[in-house]
Amino acid sequence: MSSASAPIEIGRVALTVNDLDKVGRFYETALGLQPLSRDGDTARYGAGDRVLLELRGDKAARRASHRDAGLFHTAFLMPDRPALARWLIHAAETRVPLQGASDHLVSEAIYLADPEGNGIEVYVDRPRSAWAHDGKSIRMTTDALDLNDLARSTDGPWTGAPEDMVAGHVHLQVGTLPEAEAFYNGTLGFDITTHYPGATFYGSGGYHHHLATNIWNSRGAGKRAQPPTGLADVELLADADSFQALTVRNGGKTALSDPWGTSVTLTRKDR
Repeated sequence: MSSASAPIEIGRVALTVNDLDKVGRFYETALGLQPLSRDGDTARYGAGDRVLLELRGDKAARRASHRDAGLFHTAFLMPDRPALARWLIHAAETRVPLQGASDHLVSEAIYLADPEGNGIEVYVDRPRSAWAHDGKSIRMTTDALDLNDLARSTDGPWTGAPEDMVAGHVHLQVGTLPEAEAFYNGTLGFDITTHYPGATFYGSGGYHHHLATNIWNSRGAGKRAQPPTGLADVELLADADSFQALTVRNGGKTALSDPWGTSVTLTRKDR
C-alpha cells in the first residue's frame, strides 16, 4: 500500500514565502529535493522528475501566524525504512533542527520546519497488513519513536531525496472540524479514516490519510487575509473515474477553496 497507489493522492504542495532563495536552499540541503524549474519568483523542487514542492516568492506577503488556518505540515513519504534512516543520519550530521519524532503505529515520523516556519514531516509507512483498525477507523497514536533503532536500519550514505519519495499527505490547520469535514469529506469525497482529539484524518483507497485537519492552534480561525505566507495550494491527483466524479460533483470546477481560503487544485493523473 502506498499513498500514491490510491485513487486520489497528493500532487505538489505550493507555499508562498518571503525569501525564495533561502527557503529553496533549505529544501535542497535539508531534504535533498532537486531544483526542477524556475520562472521568475516561482521555483519547483522534486524527486526524480516529479514536482513535490512549489515555492512562490513574495517579499511583501504578510508572515502567517501559527494560529492562522492553513498549513500544519507537508509530509514527505520515504519509500522504505532504510531511506528514512539515511535521512535521519544526514539530518544529525548536518545539524538540521528537528522538532519531534513519533511512532504513529501506521508510520514512523520525524518533524521539523523550514526557515519561515512551514511545518514538515518526513516519514515512512509500516506495511498495511500491520495497521490496526477500530471498527471502520484506522488506529493511530502518538508514541515516542526510537531514533536509535531507526538509525540502525540505514543501508548506506544519504545521496539526496530518493526518486520515489512523494508528498504523502498534507496536514492542515482549520477553524472548526465540522466545517472541515463537510468540505474534505463531503465536497472532495475523502473517507474519514479516524478521529483524534481535535483532529480528523481523511484518506483515499484505504490509505491512513492523505489529508488531516486540526484545531490545536487555530480553533475559531477565520478566512485568511491575503496574501499570507504559508500554504498557497494543494494539488490533488485523481484517476480518471475519481476526477470525473469530483468535477461533476463540483459543477466542472477544478479550482476549489476550503472555508478558510486554502486553495485545492484537482488534476487528472496521467497514469
